Amino acid sequence: MGVEICVEGLTKSFGHQVIWRDVSLTLPAGEISVMLGPSGTGKSVFLKTLVGLLKPDRGSITIAGRDITRLREHDLYEVRKLFGVLFQDGALFGSMDLYDNIAFPLREHTRKPESEIRRIVLEKMDMVGLIGAERKLPGEISGGMRKRAGLARALVLDPEIILFDEPDSGLDPVRVAYLNQLIVDLNAQINATFLIVTHDIASARQVPDNIGLLFRRELVMFGPRQVLLDSDEPVVGQFLNGRMQGPIGMAEEKDAAQVEQELAELGAGHRRGPQGGKGATGAGVTPRLLPSPGIVRPPRWQDIADRESGPRAREGADL
Repeated sequence: MGVEICVEGLTKSFGHQVIWRDVSLTLPAGEISVMLGPSGTGKSVFLKTLVGLLKPDRGSITIAGRDITRLREHDLYEVRKLFGVLFQDGALFGSMDLYDNIAFPLREHTRKPESEIRRIVLEKMDMVGLIGAERKLPGEISGGMRKRAGLARALVLDPEIILFDEPDSGLDPVRVAYLNQLIVDLNAQINATFLIVTHDIASARQVPDNIGLLFRRELVMFGPRQVLLDSDEPVVGQFLNGRMQGPIGMAEEKDAAQVEQELAELGAGHRRGPQGGKGATGAGVTPRLLPSPGIVRPPRWQDIADRESGPRAREGADL
């Protein structure tokens, strides 16, 4: 079972440069959350701070009843055992085959015999669809396979929290779709708490329970997925629709007067044309990805499936 992460008033800076300030949110236990934001807004810094690799200037991060910002190194090391991390490029050792890459955390952090390590490694490789590729080197496989190998390695210590740092980077849309389905299937199987940093809007619409958005050194919003998809917040609507009109510019934030003019023009265009959906994002009811057939759905996922089938079933009845 995953654990809850409670973040209160978190602030981080490097020298005089503030990355973000007063970030407060709760990642619910066992749920999938996504953190969005333009490039350079400190999403990866946020992940590193959550796992204790970076120390914040102010604020608290409470995990399993312990504020990790105030722990000694030995105690922090114990809390880190709750985490698994999938890095952007998989971060595999190039000279090791996939089997040894995935076995590495078990050999480094446990005293399990090789027979037990083999059982665990093959189990995790099977979960991510890599059985048969044990002896391949990272340089011999595709980017998607490297991501899955990195994910298998993140799973071997049975973490209660898994952090994904842009898992879709460098992948084509088809592989991203497969990876999204894999993430949903894994959540249903292991019930851990997932936090995903991504730029992929399709992933943000379909995969998570909760969405957050970092912008201008602040957490603009964090909450249930459909609340963000239906939001009238300008920066949320701009980001989720990939529009040029709005507060986000090419390199820096736009001038306030320019933003106001663009949003006024955008609003006029919406009034003239048909509405694409509810809220600024035009999302309406966006269907969630559900666990694949054959995956046993725990109660949480069964409740999601029941809610998702309800609106679509009613829509079908009205046709």
